[in-house]
Amino acid sequence: MNAILNVIWLILCGFWMFLGYMLAGILLCITIIGIPFGVAAFRIGVYALWPFGRTVVDRPGAGGGSLVGNVLWVILAGWWLALGHICTGIALCVTIIGIPLGIANFKLIPVSLMPFGKEIVPSDQPLVGH
Repeated sequence: MNAILNVIWLILCGFWMFLGYMLAGILLCITIIGIPFGVAAFRIGVYALWPFGRTVVDRPGAGGGSLVGNVLWVILAGWWLALGHICTGIALCVTIIGIPLGIANFKLIPVSLMPFGKEIVPSDQPLVGH
């Protein structure tokens, strides 16, 4: 079922959200200081391309650096990537068939706003250290 949902997701919204994250990542990697933010954008972009069967969990040991990174992230890229998920989610929820995909878009908003201190893992992977 995950494969079917991922293919439909890819066609309807995943590819466009992926391109948005890749653009953000490229722009953020222009400066040396922005490289960690660009890497985060690339990581989330791949997740946004094929999200079903994976989940976001808190990374054990993430501390104050993640908090500072998340504050800067929201200012630099997070707000408009989250806005993209909101708009796409609303558009998908207009049809009954698109509702599960719209809900999946809404679930991506927290990680699009605060990616530092998070890990993307397979849904069936046991949570170690939690």
